[in-house]
Amino acid sequence: MSVNGEALRVRTETERTDEPGWEVDPDDDWALAVVATVGRQLKLRREAAGMRAGEFAVAVGYGEDLVHKIEGGKRIPRPEYLDTADEVLNAGGLVAAMKEDVKKVRYPKKVRDLAQMEARAVELQLYDPLHIHGLLQTPEYARALLAMRRPAYSTDEVERFVAARAARKVIFERDPAPELSFVLEEWTPRRPLGGRTTLRGQLQHLLELGRLRNVELQVMPTDRDEHAGVDGGIEVLKFEDGSAIGRSPAVANGRPVSELRQLRILELRYGIIRAQALTPRESTAFDEQLLGET
Repeated sequence: MSVNGEALRVRTETERTDEPGWEVDPDDDWALAVVATVGRQLKLRREAAGMRAGEFAVAVGYGEDLVHKIEGGKRIPRPEYLDTADEVLNAGGLVAAMKEDVKKVRYPKKVRDLAQMEARAVELQLYDPLHIHGLLQTPEYARALLAMRRPAYSTDEVERFVAARAARKVIFERDPAPELSFVLEEWTPRRPLGGRTTLRGQLQHLLELGRLRNVELQVMPTDRDEHAGVDGGIEVLKFEDGSAIGRSPAVANGRPVSELRQLRILELRYGIIRAQALTPRESTAFDEQLLGET
């Protein structure tokens, strides 16, 4: 396959040599297998088109080293990389179709595992003492929060984690809808992470979610003189078959637990936290007042 000189010149000027944050987790066997298969197919199609790796790299606008890493199964290709490769190789959509396979392994394994559990849960009880919970965050708020991490994430890593959080939000669109209960600390929606505009968008989003019939949002006032959540966050996910899984820093060193006694401890603490917090209606009024002050 040939590429005209003008296209080569334009793509070379905008060439991206490498992009951190898209490495394959060496402990994620499934992701390794998927990315290796995609890379092998890309290499076979490139060779069948009669293109050397360097020529193909210029045509798609990426560095040759990155092309070799993707074809060798060491990097996860971006969706736009596969779209461009499909066009350059005249693959008729077959290369672009691999985006669906890549999408499944784009996020870290622990994020995929969590999303799978959330997809099966019929009830979720969630308390985060440090931040607005990830399922409640707008992309702008999540991006601002992740950008503050030290040591710092790269820009690409931040975008990858933002996309991962956004992907989990399909839980709000499920039918039948799960019962979702959130408790957040008063100071978390007060702190203007990312600036006032980002905070306003986040507060508006909280109010929108709070109107959903299957969602209960509660705020824990800072001035409470009793608080059952002093030992850290709580997550409890319940499933249709009656089983459940929970997690908290105060139980089993933060590892997921499914043993009945430990789950009862988490549910007891969460129930007390909810009783100590503002009611959902009071919490909505608090968010509305805070939005008017922001």
